[in-house]
Amino acid sequence: MAKSKATSRSKNTTKTEEPEIVTTTSAMDKTAEDSIESVVKKKLTGLYTLQLIDTHIDKIRIVRGELPLEVQDLEDEIEGLETRINKFNQEVSDLEMEITQKQNAIKESQELVKKYESQQMNVRNNREYDSLNKEIEYQTLEIQLSEKKIKEFTAAIESKKQLVEIAVNELDERKNDLDIKKNELKDIIEETQKEEEQLRQKSKKQEEIIDDRLLGAYKRIRANARNGLAVVPVERDACGGCFNKIPPQRQLDIRLNKKIIVCEYCGRILVDTSIVESISL
Repeated sequence: MAKSKATSRSKNTTKTEEPEIVTTTSAMDKTAEDSIESVVKKKLTGLYTLQLIDTHIDKIRIVRGELPLEVQDLEDEIEGLETRINKFNQEVSDLEMEITQKQNAIKESQELVKKYESQQMNVRNNREYDSLNKEIEYQTLEIQLSEKKIKEFTAAIESKKQLVEIAVNELDERKNDLDIKKNELKDIIEETQKEEEQLRQKSKKQEEIIDDRLLGAYKRIRANARNGLAVVPVERDACGGCFNKIPPQRQLDIRLNKKIIVCEYCGRILVDTSIVESISL
């Protein structure tokens, strides 16, 4: 009888202990899941915060518009015009030297003609006279050729000078345009520089708390994205970057924050709206 009671007591003890073991195991599993969710959510929150900061910086740069590129294009055009003007001026200088040489050649030929004409007065026979006459004719042709070249060079100089004048006027216009664009850009930079610098420092600090592997992926995705968005929320059951529909099961996985999920269409990192709403800059 005593043995039966002992056995019964033993069975009761076993029954009361089993639920305690099960309860303890379930609590451990839940704690592990909560821990994973907390870590992933923290990573996603950090990434999305960085995205918001960088997007703000992008918007400031968009305000500047195409001005920096326009300034660079004008500077390149001005440099090209200055090079062209210098080239034309050098060509004019070379042509003027050619004219001087031809003028000197004409003087030499004229002196030779005078010399040969003087010698003709003292010739002893017709052969000497004819020989000197040919020399005179040759020098006369040289004078005519040099005069023709001088006319050609003079015309070329006038043409080059006209091109220089046109290029100089165009250069003045471009320099004026450049001054206007630079002043516009300066005003915009002064308005936004302080805010941009603060955001850049904020972005740098945010990067320091993000895992290197995730940060590398973020920068790679952002560089390849046309709008600079690497981390986007799910909006109206679709990716906030490419706007393709996301399956319900995948949306559930995103809401659970148990792992980092990317859009299967564009490769952007997806975050739940709860993370979006929890961030304020």
